[in-house]
Formats: sequence, structure tokens, C-alpha cells
Amino acid sequence: MIKLGNVHWNSLPGPEDITRVELQNGITVLVRSNFNSPSVVLGGYLSCGSVYDNDDKLGLSYLTALSLMRGTDRRDFQAIYDALESVGASLGFGSSIHTTSFTGRALVDDLPLLFTTLAESLRQPTFPQDQVERLRAQILTALAIRSQDTDEMASLEFDRCLFPSHPYGRPESGYPETVQAIQRQDLIDFHRQYYGPRQMVLVMVGGVEAAQVLDVVNATLGDWQNPDQPESIELDPPQPLPSPHRAHVEIPGKSQTDLMMGNLGPRRRSEDYLPALLGNSVLGQFGMMGRIGDVVREQAGLAYYASTSLSSWIAAGSWEVSAGVNPANLKAAIDLIQQEILRFTSEPVTNEELQDSQSNFIGRLPLSMESNAGVVNALLNLERFDLGLDYYQKYPSAIAGITPASVLDVARKYLTPESTVTVSAGTSPGDTTDV
Repeated sequence: MIKLGNVHWNSLPGPEDITRVELQNGITVLVRSNFNSPSVVLGGYLSCGSVYDNDDKLGLSYLTALSLMRGTDRRDFQAIYDALESVGASLGFGSSIHTTSFTGRALVDDLPLLFTTLAESLRQPTFPQDQVERLRAQILTALAIRSQDTDEMASLEFDRCLFPSHPYGRPESGYPETVQAIQRQDLIDFHRQYYGPRQMVLVMVGGVEAAQVLDVVNATLGDWQNPDQPESIELDPPQPLPSPHRAHVEIPGKSQTDLMMGNLGPRRRSEDYLPALLGNSVLGQFGMMGRIGDVVREQAGLAYYASTSLSSWIAAGSWEVSAGVNPANLKAAIDLIQQEILRFTSEPVTNEELQDSQSNFIGRLPLSMESNAGVVNALLNLERFDLGLDYYQKYPSAIAGITPASVLDVARKYLTPESTVTVSAGTSPGDTTDV
């Protein structure tokens, strides 16, 4: 049985020191004060992302997010960045499947500037044509580089195969042809339709009182309305494939082939998540990348790297093995990985393996929240996945309560050979079907 030690878990973020307020227009604000810091860190998201992109203009939400600070009704691109840089502040936007996110930081005295810039970018972007074209060129360059990266192309094809006809199977940044098809008016229309305060989340951590944050949020975003903003799309969970799937992406001239193998995994809110998280640590993370790293890389010498990962989102997740191999060793590496997964789904992990991973997860939790940015990310996860304000205070006990039997149960549930996707990218090994 894992011991929790003498750590005061109530010192972690919880209901006692997190202020959570829902504004009338739908914005949820979370604040945690840290008066040991003279600065503040901001994080948040809006309920719009690539889930709203059409296939023929995939990348629209991504390009829209990157364009928000390139010019507004009040200031041009240079004026916005000069104002932030003059006080050492920062603000940026990104986009994912479900959300458009923002992050920022500033000294406490510059809190009004940070929020004024945030509100201006969200509410009054003008999408100047020259700036849109500059961003388009940067994205197309990144996509060209992606097409020659064996790791990225294996990941791209793996998602496409694991999540067929599902938003999780599409790259948020799009493809060259879809990015080329996007017009400036598309950005204007996307912003007008999907950007709004409903289900927006804003988190702030640092040397500031919650009341001060709420005052500035109300002053800059409290009157924001968009009656045409749709409700968030509730995605159906993807279904396991009916049979194993094998694919290869040919990228000539590469000395390394990147391999991805895996299955659907639990969604973040599933009761299977924590047992799968600890199981993943044993299988391919802890120490020298767990059992997979030890057997495939250290003992057999078949891979330059080999590990596993568990990604869990709102509707589903993925549980996968990644490895970089010499093309000549690809089949042998696949066979050995399959053997290790079969062992992992046939017998419980040892008490020692599980307790090592439990101690690691419990011990690193306080370390992950030593910075304001770490706490912001933690609070965003509480809200995004509806985990409850006391989640982190209960987390150590929840981790300690996982058993070898519960790990085995989730391994058998998800790592099923009959629905496994296996994708490689690089120089063809001669035993696969090109895609």
C-alpha cells in the first residue's frame, strides 16, 4: 500500500482558496491569489475550435485565433505589441479541437492593460489582409516541414485512422489545400458566429485579490454579448475499429522510421482514467520509459526511443506506443511491442511497479503547482473537465487507491489487438501499404 507521507494536501488549490464566479453573460472566472508573486498569469478559453471547421477549409479556427492580435478597431499590430512589450507583458492565442485558448502574464500594476488587450482582441479584431497573408505563409511553411517529419506524419496518420470521420482525426492546423482556400471573409464570419462569452472560462493566479480581477473582467468583458453564438457541440464518442488497421506513410530518404501503435483510450472524465494513467506509466513512462523502453530499446536494441502515452479529452482519448526505429528493424519492433502489450493485458502489474508510479504521481503534484502558470493550468483542467474544486486535494488518495487488478481491467478493456491501429512513416520497409 502506497503511503501518502506528511504533505499537507490541503495546501493545494481547493474550495477554500479558489474564487469561482459565473458572470451573467456566461463567463466563468476562477482566481487564486498568491501574494508572494508581484505578477499575474492569465489563462482561459472560449468554446470554439476546429470542431466548427468545414473539411474544405480545415484550419479556419486556427488561423482566426492567430489573427486576433494582428489588428483591432483601435490599434494596429505594431501598437498592440509595443504596448505589451513596453511593460514586459505578454498575450497570445491558440486553437484546438474544442476551444480557442489564450495565455498571458504581466505585473500586477499592468493588469488593466492585459485585460484591455484581451478584450480588444476578442471583441474587435479586424483581420488585416496583409497580416492574414503573412500568417497563412507561416502556416503553409510549417505544413511543408510537417510533411517531411516522420514523427509528425506518423501521428497525423494515426489520428486519421483511429478516429475516422471524427473531429479528433483531423489536424487543427489543416492541410495546405484547405489553408489556401480560406479567405479573409471566412475569418470575419467565423469570429462573428462563434466567438462569444457563453461558456468562456478565465483563470488568473498571482499577487492580486479576486475582487480586483472581477472588477477588471466586468469592466472589459462583462457587457460582451453574442446572441448568435451556438451552444457547444457535444461530440459522439468514436467507436473502436472492427479490425486491426495497418498503414505506412512513405517519406523517401529518411534513415529513421517513426512508428505509432495504439487504440482508443478513456475520456478524461471516465472512471477508467486514473487506472489507465498509472498503467501507462508502468507500460511505457516510468524510469527508462517503462517496460516498452526497457524491452524494445535497452534489451533488444531495436529502437532509438520507445515509450507510451495516454491522451484523454472530452469525448474520448488514445492510448498509444511510439518508437523510432531503423527501417530494417520495423517488423521486429512491432512484433516485440505486441508481445509486451499482450503480457500487459494478461497479468497484473507488480505491486512494486505500481507503487513506484503512484509515488511518482503523488510526489510531483505539488511540484507542478510551484509556479503561477502551473496553478493556472491546473485550474483550467478543473473547469474544462468538470472535476470539482477539491479534485487536487482528493487526488493523492485517489491515486493511492488504484490496484493492480484495476490497471489490468482497463488494459484489457482498451488495448485490444482486434482494434489496434499501427502506423509507420519514413522509408518504406517493404511490408506495408502506402497511404
